[in-house]
Amino acid sequence: MIERIHLNIVREVDRQGSLTAAAEVLCLTQSALSHTMRKLEQQLGTDIWLREGRSLRLTQAGQYLLAVANRVLPQLEQAQDRLHQFAQGERGTLRIGMECHPCYQWLLKVVSPYLAQWPDVDVDVKQKFQFGGIGALFAYEIDLLVTPDPLYKPGLCFEAVFDYEQVLVVGPGHPLQGVRHVEPRQLADEVLITYPVATDRLDVFNQFLTPAGIAPRRHKTIETTDIMLQMVASGRGVAALPRWLVQDYARSMPITPVKLGRKGIAKQIYLGWREADADIDYLQAFVQLAREG
Repeated sequence: MIERIHLNIVREVDRQGSLTAAAEVLCLTQSALSHTMRKLEQQLGTDIWLREGRSLRLTQAGQYLLAVANRVLPQLEQAQDRLHQFAQGERGTLRIGMECHPCYQWLLKVVSPYLAQWPDVDVDVKQKFQFGGIGALFAYEIDLLVTPDPLYKPGLCFEAVFDYEQVLVVGPGHPLQGVRHVEPRQLADEVLITYPVATDRLDVFNQFLTPAGIAPRRHKTIETTDIMLQMVASGRGVAALPRWLVQDYARSMPITPVKLGRKGIAKQIYLGWREADADIDYLQAFVQLAREG
């Protein structure tokens, strides 16, 4: 019979890279850990690992068990934490996942008043997920997902809480500075700077350049907004960002927003959560505050 300890062992061996390190994390002896897994293998009639020299390689059965562990253990841990909070009369922690790099600055404007209104709730923000934002919700890694591109799935709820326009950002003296709007062909000779996200998830590509059959002369990725806009301000390229964010930075940087296309690119920030958590008061309070902000 598969028990929680088996899932913990498989996950920790994968994380730590060896039985010895996993045993130390789990406060077990290596012999006890090995005996536990050997007994499970005997019960199941299949190997979980194969030894290759001094290392272990998961079998197909082991890989499946690891996938189960990565899906089930976070749910058990979340349930345990939540029940402990109920027992202690606490609210708990609101874990927010980010699928939108520039949304971080927007989130800060919501988190500050939220913490003031809910002093017994902590906030944790995650930007990297093992299975993506939707997978993180289903796996109970996070409680709320911030995304500009909701993926509607049974068991999840999404609500738009903030409207914005995606614009091109140019530096001082750039030929496109001051124009009413930019057409896709005008970016064919540009260095386009974006966050390190797949191009099919970048609005400037999927809603502007790609439908027109245009590609920039060079596509460069930068992780941080500050450095990206410093590059634009120094004439090293152009970028595509939310207008509100560009206007914030334009107070201290010589950068200018330009409309992408005659009609512009309208976007929204969405919050997503599990339907089962719809009655959690401090979660819905965050959604309400985000909507009002």
